[in-house]
Amino acid sequence: MKSMAYRKDPCRTPQARQLRQNMTPQEEKLWYGCLRNYPVKIYRQRVIGQFIVDFYCYSARLAIEIDGAQHYTPEGLAYDAERTSILITMGLKVLRFKNEDVDEHFHNVCKRIDTEIKTRCAFFEKQKK
Repeated sequence: MKSMAYRKDPCRTPQARQLRQNMTPQEEKLWYGCLRNYPVKIYRQRVIGQFIVDFYCYSARLAIEIDGAQHYTPEGLAYDAERTSILITMGLKVLRFKNEDVDEHFHNVCKRIDTEIKTRCAFFEKQKK
């Protein structure tokens, strides 16, 4: 896996702060019901390069995105594909969930995130040795 070298766009920090204060209902549900007290540090609305990801786990190099309807327009799909490609080149994995997944399959979403974090953290721990 590639190293985690990226520059944070400082102009995006105020927007990230505003997004943290105005999370969607699905982001709130995932944050307060699963990620906030997770054993590994997870950040909300984290600036990574030129982007703001919904949730980010540095230890697992994992970005978690919760996608609303705007992500499923032709423009939204194209933007997300390009964005994901750039994040991958930075050494990140991107997990995407629909709003409906969080609403209707919350336990499965949390389980998938948990499995991914544990797997990736174990991999990166082995890389250190």
